[in-house]
Amino acid sequence: MAMQIILTQDVPNLGSAGELVSVRPGYGRNYLVPQGMAVTATAANVHKLEHDKRVIAKKVAKERAGAESLAEKINLMTLQFDRQVGEDDKLFGSVTSRDIAEQLKKTGIEIDHRWVVMDQPVKALGKYEVQVKLGSGVSATCKFFVVGKAK
Repeated sequence: MAMQIILTQDVPNLGSAGELVSVRPGYGRNYLVPQGMAVTATAANVHKLEHDKRVIAKKVAKERAGAESLAEKINLMTLQFDRQVGEDDKLFGSVTSRDIAEQLKKTGIEIDHRWVVMDQPVKALGKYEVQVKLGSGVSATCKFFVVGKAK
């Protein structure tokens, strides 16, 4: 005879948080519930779980829509960085993810510099593209030029 429980956190080999699963009564009653890993599947708890899922789905949809509109803005713009150059057009310094985030902030788009995906800082003149991960599975491509500054 199985017992129905709702997992409150991920349990290996059983399920993820928010799932309704069947387990043996002793395992549920003596281990999962006392450890805080699950609650019994009463009518009230099942109703609360369904309500929480709807609320979370709405929140995720709203965040995704915001991230997609931000991605459109970022995809349409091209940034320019003026940097001092030395011999062989090598930069004094570099262009980093922080620089890109600050430049985007000046245009009205506020992002965290950790969202900008760069393998290494840019240390040469030219045209570059970097990916910006905006969350909710949405990413944008930020295009920018690095040009030499007049001395």
